[in-house]
Amino acid sequence: MFDRHYAVWPDLVPHFLELPATSLYSNLSVSALRYPQHPALIYYGTTLTYAELEQQAEALAGYLQRAGVQAGDRVLLYMQNSPQFVIGFYAILRANAVVVPVNPMNRQAELEYLIKDTEARVALCGRELLDNISGLVGEHGLGEVIVTAYGEYVREPTDLSLPEAVTLPAELPDLPGLTAWQRALDAEYEPGPLTAGPDDLCVIPYSSGTTGNPKGCAHTHHSAMATTVYPSVWGNSQHNGVQLVSVPMFHVTGMQVCMNAAIYLGATQVIMTRWDRRTAAQLIERHGVTAWRNIPTMVVDLLSDPDIERYNLSSLRAIGGGGAAMPAAIAAKLEGKLGLRYSEGYGLSETLSATHMNPPQAPKPQCLGIPIIGVDSRVVDVDSLRELDVGEVGEIVLQGEQLFQGYWRRPEATAEAFIELDGKRFFRTGDLGYYDEEGYFFLVDRVKRMINASGYKVWPAEVESLLYGHPAVQEVCVISVPDERRGETVKAVIVPAAGHEDAAEEDILSWCQANMSAYKCPKLVEFVDSLPKSPAGKIMWRALQEQEWAKT
Repeated sequence: MFDRHYAVWPDLVPHFLELPATSLYSNLSVSALRYPQHPALIYYGTTLTYAELEQQAEALAGYLQRAGVQAGDRVLLYMQNSPQFVIGFYAILRANAVVVPVNPMNRQAELEYLIKDTEARVALCGRELLDNISGLVGEHGLGEVIVTAYGEYVREPTDLSLPEAVTLPAELPDLPGLTAWQRALDAEYEPGPLTAGPDDLCVIPYSSGTTGNPKGCAHTHHSAMATTVYPSVWGNSQHNGVQLVSVPMFHVTGMQVCMNAAIYLGATQVIMTRWDRRTAAQLIERHGVTAWRNIPTMVVDLLSDPDIERYNLSSLRAIGGGGAAMPAAIAAKLEGKLGLRYSEGYGLSETLSATHMNPPQAPKPQCLGIPIIGVDSRVVDVDSLRELDVGEVGEIVLQGEQLFQGYWRRPEATAEAFIELDGKRFFRTGDLGYYDEEGYFFLVDRVKRMINASGYKVWPAEVESLLYGHPAVQEVCVISVPDERRGETVKAVIVPAAGHEDAAEEDILSWCQANMSAYKCPKLVEFVDSLPKSPAGKIMWRALQEQEWAKT
């Protein structure tokens, strides 16, 4: 067991902790029983109590079961941050089914793949996203889409700036297979018994990879409970806490460290559908926000507001995040303005959020942190798998209760992702790093081919797979290029197909915007006569990438 970090371990935090032997849904039942009138969600000034949250989750669960959802079925949750996301998440669990959180940036081709891969028969969808999925109703087994406009939950007058998605009307087009959210709730169907337990599947987030299509990470209620409970105990979070939720809930950080942790504690979530620095400052001030998990670019944006001094942000007690390193200058500015030290963490879809976090009393800048409760993490040589020592760079591997069961219906990929070390099953993260004398882990590079654009992970093989759907593309190689704002951005190097030699960059870019998530879309396109290849015929992507970076 790696224990070098115990010398900097937070006071009063146990090294190991027994988890509740229940479904994740039970956390909502317990909090609603304890704190029925306590604010569970605050959405642009409108409050939903724990009693109301539980009642609506139960009603929607009953409707899902009437719609044919059975225990173990997968249900797509295709929404931006909203009360409906939280209600939908827990309704799916209450129906003894499995949540498939979908990136709201996904377009029709990506949704079609997820529907086929999960065999989902029902989806919950935000009104602004309906055009991407409505054409798939009746295809691949998808029979019904329950649709909501987020503005249905802004019931009190507000002077806050509302995102466009929140101001959309709730009316639905007259298409088969569409059901209005409120109609589903108003039916007031009672769900059957809650039968899901800790060993049943709970949630399947999709993680893109190096070999084409994304892979589902199958998590049980037990592994989901781990990253609900552990971060809460680590940061000494309490029932009276108020969490600003500005990171996406479909992503494991927003889902676990924000949404599910708050419900476990019976705490309050202040939800933002889209990031807006002025609105964030107003919400922190008005609702006494005590904790804020974010990505560093949000902190950069907030602190760069020339009017930031107008707002009282003194209620904040904890701030941190991940996805990209926090620049040292911004961390210093944050500490100077608010007296807060930014605490970074590290996790993956395969671990459903954090496995490493900085100790609150002693965070290190641009550091992944130390292994948290129950996590055994090592660094091994990529090829020999020999365990490495202090300061030696290798692949980070880890073991803990939050590890997934494996990739959904991908036994070979699952087998490749794990190794045995000291008689335990360790997950290979694909990240290169090292640890220092005190047991703090640091990220150096990636074993896998991946582009990090503003904290969003873009897997070139997936983008290439989608691009081959364009008739003008004969061959393509996707690489990263330096970008002043995003750190890295995406470039497609294309050999045009016969008859399409006159293809234009604008044609490719507009097609990408219509067929894939915005953060995956290439920002640059270059047409070439041929791509460099190895003697075995493999495209030499690294040579192209190194050539591109050498230009700058």
